[in-house]
Amino acid sequence: MASETNFDGAVMLSPDLVPNTEGKPIGDLVTPSTSATSSPSLTPPLSPVSPTFVSLSASPTLTEKENSWFVPASKKSLRTHNPIRSIVDPIMTRSIKDANQCGDGKDQISLALGDPTTYGIIKPCPAVVSAITKAMQSPGIAAGYVNACGTHEARAAIASYHSKQSSEIINVIPEDIIVANGASGALELALTALLDEDSVLLVPRPGFPLYQVIAESHGARVVHYDLLPQSGWECDLNHMESIILHEEEEAMRKNCEKKYDAKNRAVRAILINNPSNPTGAVYSESHLMDIIRVAARHRLPIISDEIYGDMTFANNLFHPMASVSVKLGKQVPIITASGLGKQYLVPGWRLGWIVFSNNKAIQAVKKGAQRLAQVVLGASHLAQVAIPAVLDPPSEEDRACVASWKDELLSIIEDQSNLLCILINQCYGLEVIPAQGAMYAMVKIHVDKFDDTIVDDLTFMKLLLVEENVVVLPGRAFGLEISAEINISCHVFRVVFCAPENIIKIACERIRSFCLRHKEN
Repeated sequence: MASETNFDGAVMLSPDLVPNTEGKPIGDLVTPSTSATSSPSLTPPLSPVSPTFVSLSASPTLTEKENSWFVPASKKSLRTHNPIRSIVDPIMTRSIKDANQCGDGKDQISLALGDPTTYGIIKPCPAVVSAITKAMQSPGIAAGYVNACGTHEARAAIASYHSKQSSEIINVIPEDIIVANGASGALELALTALLDEDSVLLVPRPGFPLYQVIAESHGARVVHYDLLPQSGWECDLNHMESIILHEEEEAMRKNCEKKYDAKNRAVRAILINNPSNPTGAVYSESHLMDIIRVAARHRLPIISDEIYGDMTFANNLFHPMASVSVKLGKQVPIITASGLGKQYLVPGWRLGWIVFSNNKAIQAVKKGAQRLAQVVLGASHLAQVAIPAVLDPPSEEDRACVASWKDELLSIIEDQSNLLCILINQCYGLEVIPAQGAMYAMVKIHVDKFDDTIVDDLTFMKLLLVEENVVVLPGRAFGLEISAEINISCHVFRVVFCAPENIIKIACERIRSFCLRHKEN
């Protein structure tokens, strides 16, 4: 043994390693036949040396520079940056949630958090709770490992569900499905399988920032195409197509000495979110067809984020992108991301999936995503038990129970949406762009009607929080930083209408008072 540690913390060095120290620091020790430049001698010491105890405190003093460690973070982690967090966190850390601490009796009310379970207005779908309870009481309790792409039962239920979503026949099979940790995990798999460094993903503006976070973490770029508030937040297709042409021209110029083909093209995909976060828009079938035609002209796949699915209001119908693509002859490959979280009120269970459909052109991407799924070995086995319970109920009675629960959910959310829109439209200087689905609406701020303290969406949000303790998210958190490049000449903030009716009324009354207080003289 080279060394031992005795009970008082001193280190006992073996005599064969430590000759007579003669009071020298350990760093200066050399054997009689060894110098800093010579090779160690094989000749043993001339005289035996007794074991020497050297206190750890006797070690040579290192300079601060020598003693400091630096372990660098990976490039991927340094590229990972969430715009919402960087904008909102510095503001929220200084906020006061408790009314007693505020001194004005106003508890903090958040109209910002996109979690439908926060206030507990409706409990999660009973079918998912029952399925998990039953699994927990079974002998195996769904405790073992499963296929990294999901259990057969879950994937079969998802395939059946997506095949029957519309009147069009879509042949989705379990092998086209990957179950993931939430829709965000599903998007991570899809985008990681698609994107390389310096490649480009087209994403909506305003849009959910996760797309940008994932793409940029891989060294890819996102380029925003505009959504048009005057047209119900539909995609600006002219802007979308101009971006594609510009990016491809630039890529061809940079690769002029190389063969330019699908492997080194710049733009890899167009991402669509329908129903939309943050706008609450639900796209018509004709608009989705127009998007597909743009993608077909440029031979680009579409990633369709459909996590809110059929959470739509009034006469607004949800049309799955894959179904619309079938009507146009399956010209464009579609990668659909969805999940149970928002539609069945279990976001914390992290149940999402991706579906590859309509075209053999994305088989390589599908296989890539399947390989990537093996990194985390898939979603929770236990949680996946809930998927067949709601997507493919075992009996007509169960099917009717799920449908009845969902009808109640949509009715309540629609009522809350209508109430919020009516009350905010009564606030001076504000104008709601009505939601058609999901859980969100965007509110225009007519800054010219307010005093000099409100100049944009961020100052509105900050002052509303300070003065009324109401939280909303500014438009710039979703990419709407007003600049010469953006065609959308309005300041907006997003509201979530998942709070109970009494909370919505209190929040809107505070917003009304705030707007009147800052009315331009």
